[in-house]
Amino acid sequence: MKRTILCLLAAVSMMANAEQTFKVTVENPTKDARTDAPVVIQLADMGIDVRSALVTEDGKEITCQLDDLNGDKRFDELCFTTNLGKREKKTFEVTLSDQGKPRQYESRVFIEMVLRNYQVKEKNKHDFYISELTADRGVDTYRIQHHHGIAFESELTAYRIYFDKRQSPDLYGKREKRLELLETQFYPSDEQLARGYGDDVLWCGQTFALGAFRGWDGQKSVTLDDVERLSQRIIARGPVRVIAEMVCDDWNAPTSTPNAKPITLRQRFTQWAGHRDVEVEEKFSRPVGDYEFSTGIINVKGSEEFTDKKGLRGCWGTDYTVSGKDTLTHVKETVGLGICIPKQHIRQELKADKDNYGFVVATPTDCLRYAITFTSDKETFGYHSAKDWFEALKAWKRELEPVRVNIQK
Repeated sequence: MKRTILCLLAAVSMMANAEQTFKVTVENPTKDARTDAPVVIQLADMGIDVRSALVTEDGKEITCQLDDLNGDKRFDELCFTTNLGKREKKTFEVTLSDQGKPRQYESRVFIEMVLRNYQVKEKNKHDFYISELTADRGVDTYRIQHHHGIAFESELTAYRIYFDKRQSPDLYGKREKRLELLETQFYPSDEQLARGYGDDVLWCGQTFALGAFRGWDGQKSVTLDDVERLSQRIIARGPVRVIAEMVCDDWNAPTSTPNAKPITLRQRFTQWAGHRDVEVEEKFSRPVGDYEFSTGIINVKGSEEFTDKKGLRGCWGTDYTVSGKDTLTHVKETVGLGICIPKQHIRQELKADKDNYGFVVATPTDCLRYAITFTSDKETFGYHSAKDWFEALKAWKRELEPVRVNIQK
């Protein structure tokens, strides 16, 4: 009897302090060396309610991140990045535990949502920080948040997603590799500019900007006007990646299906440490095979275009970052833009017009993914000609192929 009780106590103790350690092999499937290649491990089938994790390479601890993607207070994914040579394979050791909290590391990414504080005069010192915001139909959502929507960055580039019917990604170009948004809030002061900080480098207007997702009525792109609620929230804050989410509830998107019920669109934007690009996911409340949508990139004034006719499209051009007559206080910015859409999602590559280099896209499922990227000519570390940028886009498309991850329990 005593032995049975001791065995039961031991079993309870093991259940209360569950831990798993296993090897993970990561392989680069391409002939290009990879820097900060993303590695993602799904936790749903691990048989443990993960609360903390440790990742090591050759016995050395490396930065990792646990993310709750659906808001149920349980971590869904473990992620980290690694450098890989061409065709190189590396092995990592991962320990998962149901005890403790995620380890703290210095972050290489940043994300923020800030409500406007009308008592603050300086444009980079607003201080009403939030994590989530929902607005009902009819609200002027563009003016609720400081810098007009959620903003995020890696060391290389920064973005903001407009909180309105356009949902346009706007761009912040950097001179140096560093995190800046906490200090500049997308609006650098004259003193910060003098110290080499970055600034807004794109005028968006009603265009696709860089990869805005829209409806398609058979003839033209349609912004997301007809929605019941619009939400933005922060899903992941780093240190390895940031994830921003935009939700459009009950969107009456254009479709040829009579009396179609509204759909809910959940957009996610993921930026990894060391990356200038952003992964974009469009997730729908049901399969949308009877719909067509549109996206693309702005036709920067006088820009030069590149396309491989297989989903990769880019441009290089120069323009002011504001519209209107008063451009005396603003300088022109030169940018290179890029978008890469899986070929199976492309219904049509649209001919360039005065506003956009566009696509008509579709999916028979409830999900569609693509990626966006950019460079600014002000970068000390980037690209400074259309030729170099277009070559970089070709390499970027190859890098979008994910690494191969094999878990050896």
